[in-house]
Amino acid sequence: MRAKSKLLIWEIGCVFWVCSAGSLLHFAFELSDYWRPLALIAAVNESSWEHTKMYFWPGLVFALVQYTYTRDIANNYWLGKAAALAITPLAIFAIYFSYMGFITATDRQASLPTMLGIMVFGISLGQAASYKILTSEPLAAGLRRLAAPTFALLIAMFSTLTYFPPKIFLFENFFCYTYTGDYGILPDYEPYRVFTRAGDTGGGVNYCADFQAGETGL
Repeated sequence: MRAKSKLLIWEIGCVFWVCSAGSLLHFAFELSDYWRPLALIAAVNESSWEHTKMYFWPGLVFALVQYTYTRDIANNYWLGKAAALAITPLAIFAIYFSYMGFITATDRQASLPTMLGIMVFGISLGQAASYKILTSEPLAAGLRRLAAPTFALLIAMFSTLTYFPPKIFLFENFFCYTYTGDYGILPDYEPYRVFTRAGDTGGGVNYCADFQAGETGL
């Protein structure tokens, strides 16, 4: 029982860590003045793919750290962590696009609290799956061997598709709930800056209303 409680605390801690670190990675690329190597782990645009990428890397780091402390009490460790890293983006995509379809059909505005809730729920669902697998009886060796190719595929995808994005909606910049026709690392970030640069007038945050007004010429 004590082992399960310890694992549960680790999984809950992972949710808080991924949400916090992922939120920092949302703005890290801009705050680095668009340093291209940072694009490996930080979001480079507002596409759905980039939002799941910034949760993947913190989740992977946490899995490596957690292994040191829970490997003796967890079963099927790497399979559980691979499942969490795979389920999180799939859950976020499924819920997010369902929500966007709903608000489009009902002519409503997207809600930022709902978007944040989707993030937290998707990450929590991945960690719940991890906890279930880690506290299950040892699974067949064939199933456990699925962990390695899953990790390899996820790392390859999240390492390369920012630099070579497919031209589909999943990778298209969706700045302020508007598709812009841009993918991956953008050629010009000036229209999409969230924070003003030192020396610019105004200060603070550029809100979506300003962007949308500029797009329509208002």
